[in-house]
Amino acid sequence: MPEHAGRPAAGPTPLAYHLVHRGGRRGTWRPIVGVLSLGLAFLVVIPVIVQLPFALGLALAGRDVVDGVDRLLDLDDPTPLGLAYLNVVLACAIPVAWLLTRVLHGLRPGWLASVRPRLRWGWFVACFGLSVLAMVATLVVSAVLPAQGEGTEISGRLNDFTSTTRDFLVVVVLLTPLQAAGEEYAFRGYLTQAFGGLFGRAWAAVLFPALLFALAHGAQSAPVFLDRFAFGLVAGVLVVLTGGLEAGIAMHVLNNWLAFGLALAFGDMASTLNPTGDSWWSIPVTLTQSLVYLALVLLLARRLGLRRTTESPAGPGELVAPRGRV
Repeated sequence: MPEHAGRPAAGPTPLAYHLVHRGGRRGTWRPIVGVLSLGLAFLVVIPVIVQLPFALGLALAGRDVVDGVDRLLDLDDPTPLGLAYLNVVLACAIPVAWLLTRVLHGLRPGWLASVRPRLRWGWFVACFGLSVLAMVATLVVSAVLPAQGEGTEISGRLNDFTSTTRDFLVVVVLLTPLQAAGEEYAFRGYLTQAFGGLFGRAWAAVLFPALLFALAHGAQSAPVFLDRFAFGLVAGVLVVLTGGLEAGIAMHVLNNWLAFGLALAFGDMASTLNPTGDSWWSIPVTLTQSLVYLALVLLLARRLGLRRTTESPAGPGELVAPRGRV
């Protein structure tokens, strides 16, 4: 086996999650091309491709296609179909990340999920339970702090349950988990491994994807930006320290379910999709959730003896899956 830049030529050398690309094809240009390709895919290619089946459906339903597509893209006045479109676009990060991992790095897509290489479903369920506990702590802190800014407040009156509410609810329940998983596969999956492989340092694998994650949400106030940046940092640390995406996906899914659920019950979907809050009181709330969740996950991971590394790489695309541990 030829010597791979950045890893020992021989011997059992386990790889941490963020260094998995170093068990694939060599070449520092690969992660750079991969990051640029991922950005191009989601700025241009995927949104256009996903519009096609939606446009076809509008045409078959006898609706104005141009107006219908414009409504899909209008997040200031979102519709259930528009939210479905947004979720499908973001969920497409999963196959795109798989494709880049296979084509550019010569690795099986399963290595994006974890060091097993697959999603560890039992661990995911445990993390989801821990995310509920962290969310309870967050709600307690949120209740005693001042209002966290415009767009985050909810009314004291329950919204009427309409057909639109029903349609939004179906989209949120069925597609929001895929949307959250898609973002995790892109930012905490492919980008973490790309920057980790490029720099060989855990800090780079955590910091740069978190920064891109916050920037990818577009124009936003400083508190909202820092809120998302902090989420990205914690999710990135969890990926590195647990060897997989499960903890980040669990927290992301619950966050989005709760945000959309509160919007449907007491607020409105537009303010949730476009938060405009400028209150710094949102930061203690975010830190409470993030730090409580981080502590709980790491404690349980240690208790279970969760494996954080692969076995020795055996050549491009042939990392050896670990045996005998969670």
